[in-house]
Amino acid sequence: MVPVEAPYDDRVLHQRVVGGDESALGEIYDRLSSLIFGLSLRVTRDRVIAEDITQEVFLVFWERPLAYDPERGTLRAWLATIAHRRAVDHVRAEERRRVSALGPRLFEREPARPEDTVLAADEAERVRQAVTALPGSLREALELAYFRGRTYRQVGEELGMPEGTAKSRIRLALRRLADALAEEEV
Repeated sequence: MVPVEAPYDDRVLHQRVVGGDESALGEIYDRLSSLIFGLSLRVTRDRVIAEDITQEVFLVFWERPLAYDPERGTLRAWLATIAHRRAVDHVRAEERRRVSALGPRLFEREPARPEDTVLAADEAERVRQAVTALPGSLREALELAYFRGRTYRQVGEELGMPEGTAKSRIRLALRRLADALAEEEV
């Protein structure tokens, strides 16, 4: 990676903040706060939260100015990255809170009828048999991807093959599985 040089102004202001110069932080705030606020607002869609994130970003910079490395990019980009991450984190946390507030009601269903339970068990057994009937290399790749939640790259690493090969095996296994189950009308 080729180092990106920050503008001279960023370097000088950064050094002043490192030295505890509050007026340098004020200059940076005046120059970049609207960018940080706008970015935060665009992600969160909430003015109050965007204001809080803007304040947090500058507080982080004030408290830990050495976390910024002028050799890696501009101060503008670094602060915008922090703001974006915090805004996304806020949106995700809010979504988790909203879902957990729904609690078990979110997943409530009417009780299954006995005949539906029997049919589902029968279908599950047929799928299990079809997976077992796959050739070993296809079955291993499919099991890692679908039953153990591995990515194509992870499947490839675990089976000692390139990612593209792992992807091809998984797709072929799915195609064969679909064909076998179609024959059984599952």
